[in-house]
Amino acid sequence: MPQACIAERFPAYQPAMRIITAISQTNPAVITTSFDHQYIDGLIVRLYIPLANGMQQISGNYCNNSLKPTTYEVTVTGLGTFSIPVDATSFEAFVNNECSSVVPVAEINSQLTNATRNVLPY
Repeated sequence: MPQACIAERFPAYQPAMRIITAISQTNPAVITTSFDHQYIDGLIVRLYIPLANGMQQISGNYCNNSLKPTTYEVTVTGLGTFSIPVDATSFEAFVNNECSSVVPVAEINSQLTNATRNVLPY
């Protein structure tokens, strides 16, 4: 992992930003993080990948002439891996040259049902 990459293993706010160490050229694309990500299915994330790392086709920067950054819904495949619904088989290879990160930006509504119920004792 590049020297400049820093992520808190147990930050105060969850879900947290994680460092990307690998992205597969598969369908769906599988992202590997530097340590356990603690994500759940349906989390919406944005991937930030520097130009030096390749695979700009899925970077969350303003790409594909879009007016808004690209986001993806994750499917957890392991403690340090998750997939996104993208066919990356024809994308350029990911190379871990500079700090790439995955940043949670939202959740799907079905996960927020408990947030609408008051659980305080008074």
